[in-house]
Amino acid sequence: MSTPASLHRPRLSFWQIWNMSFGFFGIQFGFALQNGNASRILGIFGADVEHLSWFWLAAPLTGMIIQPIIGYYSDRTWTSLGRRRPYFLAGAIFASIALMFMPNADILVHLLSPLYVGAGILMIMDASFNVAMEPFRALVADLLPSDQRTLGFSIQTFLIGLGAVLGSWLPYIFAEFFGVEKMAASGEVPYNVTLSFYIGAVTFLIAILWTVITTKEFPPDEYLKEEHLKGSSKKGLSQIISDFAGMPKTMKQLGLVQFFSWFALFSMWVFSTSAIATHVYGLPLQDNSSETYQDAGNWVSGLFGIYNGVSAIYALFLPAIAYKFGRKLTHAFSLTAGGLGLISIYFIHDPDLLIFSMIGVGFAWASILAMPYAILAGSIPPYKMGIYMGVFNFFITLPQIVNGIIGGPIVKYIYGSHAIYSIVMAGIFLLIAAFCVRFVEDKDDLVRA
Repeated sequence: MSTPASLHRPRLSFWQIWNMSFGFFGIQFGFALQNGNASRILGIFGADVEHLSWFWLAAPLTGMIIQPIIGYYSDRTWTSLGRRRPYFLAGAIFASIALMFMPNADILVHLLSPLYVGAGILMIMDASFNVAMEPFRALVADLLPSDQRTLGFSIQTFLIGLGAVLGSWLPYIFAEFFGVEKMAASGEVPYNVTLSFYIGAVTFLIAILWTVITTKEFPPDEYLKEEHLKGSSKKGLSQIISDFAGMPKTMKQLGLVQFFSWFALFSMWVFSTSAIATHVYGLPLQDNSSETYQDAGNWVSGLFGIYNGVSAIYALFLPAIAYKFGRKLTHAFSLTAGGLGLISIYFIHDPDLLIFSMIGVGFAWASILAMPYAILAGSIPPYKMGIYMGVFNFFITLPQIVNGIIGGPIVKYIYGSHAIYSIVMAGIFLLIAAFCVRFVEDKDDLVRA
């Protein structure tokens, strides 16, 4: 059987790796706007806190379906733009349109509630994000030799963090430094948020175009040298199912780590605004229209920018840390820092002190975006890089779907609608994920940056 090393990959310069990853800057710019503001927007449109996780199911459901499909077909696509880049571009166009529509759901409908239109746009947005995002992981594994993969995924993580900082902070910056209106009539999205989504749409598209224009891919003949790709008799869904059943052992072991990691992240994204507004700012439950609530929402968006900023900086050190201590220990330490950061929110009642909690979350986020993929890439044949990177997304989407189904009822019936306890649970789950890392087999131990 062919091995991952059978395809020769020349070493690339820093700027070549930067260019191939730059599209992630735009993707995460858009993701940050969604993560920091979607719950607030849906709350403005009428969603109750215990129902928010159900609306957020749109994200993992679309990811679970779309990413393996995009991975499968991008492995087998070749156009004038290459094999991965056509998907970058198509996803960027639709995502940009959805970003512009999301805060305007209240004026787009006549028969349906803006709440459900907003949820529908959220689903379209997530589907488009996934179309654009999935091939980026495969592109790094496609083009980089093993000893540059940690660097490649770390640069991606830096750009993800940078894009997320700017996207997360935009509503806060517009409101506090440029005087853009942060209040709106009942049922309407404040203009500082709406304007941020417009800028996010443009940024998303430009960043993707940069990667499409500046990056070249291996011609298809290089991959057709892999005998198993030429000889495969299975097509489409049957091949995806077959590859899922035959996933490498390392992927299965990482799956458990990913489950607890992404269950925690989903809780943080969905419930942070409510948790911080009620537990830190002292607002009553279900207050989603007061000026203080809007201040809390803007600060949560800012805090998300802080943890992404920390992740961007930490990502620059990940290759050196992983070289010295190994990928597994690096990932376990980072997840532990994130877990302690989330748990600490329970003990904080000064909004400014939440910055320290976000430092730990930033460590975890940087590692989650880099280390599992660097470990995984060494166990995957190059001719199946796209499909397995897509299949690996199952271990990201499944925990979010589980959380999306049970997270709201847990908050309502077990936590008495106090979302802060969901944040504490998220911290505990990150600690469990850190423990599970010890059981992962890293076959590709070339961690030099």
